[in-house]
Amino acid sequence: MISAQAWADARLLWDYHFMHHDPRPCSVAVGLGSHDLGVADVTAELYHRGLAPVIIFTGATSPTTRARMPRGEAVHYRERALQLGVPDSAVLLEPRATNTGENIEFTKAVLAAADVKASSVLLVSKPYEERRSYAMMRKLWPEVEVVCASTRMSLEEYTDSIGDARMVIDMIVGALQRVLIFPRLGLAIEQDVPDTVAAAFERLCVEGFTSRLMPANVAPRPTTSGFVDEASSLGFDA
Repeated sequence: MISAQAWADARLLWDYHFMHHDPRPCSVAVGLGSHDLGVADVTAELYHRGLAPVIIFTGATSPTTRARMPRGEAVHYRERALQLGVPDSAVLLEPRATNTGENIEFTKAVLAAADVKASSVLLVSKPYEERRSYAMMRKLWPEVEVVCASTRMSLEEYTDSIGDARMVIDMIVGALQRVLIFPRLGLAIEQDVPDTVAAAFERLCVEGFTSRLMPANVAPRPTTSGFVDEASSLGFDA
């Protein structure tokens, strides 16, 4: 059972993770790979609204997506977007990234190879990854304007859609931890975390929502691309 206090605390974190940006036209829409096909749905919707002429989906697989997306997250996202009427000519693919730092750097390389000039990015992620993804983009790709987007729904609606409330709350807690510590690793900009959010985070940790936390005694290791291996070494769904 999840207590009423835990639900209230999870809602505080859920709301904090949203950047509350208004979608507006950008050079490109970037769909960050994950277990959630809703990212592809939102990216396709933004394309159909004329807010980005080009889409790039980025992501290989992680422990949580290998069974559901055996061909890779970016590939499955692309297939979903095509089903939703996005023309193949508008979709670029980046199938190698295994963490968010690689999502960003490899996306830059794919766009350069395709001669797509990006001054602004519609960054599409899972709802609880908006803030962390934004902070990493501002650090690792500071020259572009970043507009965040995700599926707009309540925490309860999202947990119902995923089918595992405890896993979702664990991920929300893990995402908040990374907002706190990634700036010290040089992976993200600093962001203000209200005391109420920090206190809710601590209570959720005490209640055991800790499966997605970075272990305090594990030093993050770099990948060959030079970025922290969030998915494998830190047990995080990148």
